[in-house]
Amino acid sequence: MDRLLYVAMTGAAQTMAAQASVAHNLANASTTGFKAEMAAFQSIPVEGPGNPTRINAMSQGLGADFSPGAETSTGRDLDIAVRGQGWIAVQSPDGSEGYTRAGDLRIDADGLLTTAAGLPVLGDGGPVTLPPYSKLDIGSDGSIALVPLGQGPTRVSSAGRIKLVNPDPAALERSADGLMHLRDGAAADTDDSVQVAAGTLEASNVNPSESLVRMIELSRQFEMQMQSIKNVDQNAQSATRLLQATS
Repeated sequence: MDRLLYVAMTGAAQTMAAQASVAHNLANASTTGFKAEMAAFQSIPVEGPGNPTRINAMSQGLGADFSPGAETSTGRDLDIAVRGQGWIAVQSPDGSEGYTRAGDLRIDADGLLTTAAGLPVLGDGGPVTLPPYSKLDIGSDGSIALVPLGQGPTRVSSAGRIKLVNPDPAALERSADGLMHLRDGAAADTDDSVQVAAGTLEASNVNPSESLVRMIELSRQFEMQMQSIKNVDQNAQSATRLLQATS
C-alpha cells in the first residue's frame, strides 16, 4: 500500500505542476506578444533498486510555443508587431539583454523608449532615447524617424533604430523576468531581415478554449489521484482493524 500511496502522491504533485503551467498560459491569454508555455507528461525511470521497467509520469517543460499570434491594427505610432520570426531587444531588470514580442512601446519623462512594463528598448548603441517631437514614424526595419518639436513637417531626422534579432529558437529560454534570453547569456546580433509593422500589435498565441479544456482534464486527473490516496487510507484502516480483531 505504501507503493500505491507513493505513486498516487507523485501523480497528484505532477498534475498540480502541469495545472500551474496551464493556468499561467490562461492568465496571459490577453498579454501582448506572449508565447505559450508547453509542457507534457513524460515517462521518467525511477532511480534506485528494482525492475528497470519502473517509471513515473513527470510533467516536463518543453519550452515555448513560438508560433505568431494574431495581429491587431491600433493606428498608434509607438505600437509595433514583429512580422514572422524575430524579437525586439530590451534591457532586462538585471541589466542583461532580453527579448520580447510585446511591441506596445512607451516614452518616459526622460525620452527613453520603453516597453509597457518599463523596460528600456535597445538600439544599435544601447537604450533608445528620443527628443521631443511632433511626429514619429517607425520603419519596417525598426528605424525611427521623427519631426523635432517646433520644426516644420519637412525637417525629418533619424532618431536611431530598434534592435531586432532572430536567434535560433532552440537557443532561447524564458527567464523569471518573463523575457526570452539566450541560454549561454550572450547577446544576439542584429538581424536586418527581421521586419516590423507599425501601428499594429501581436496578440498572445494562447488558445483560451484549449487551455480551459486542458485545465478540466487535469482537474479530473487530480481528483482521481486523490481518490486513490483516500482508498489507500481506507485499506490501511481496514487492515489495522483485521489485525486487531485477530490478535
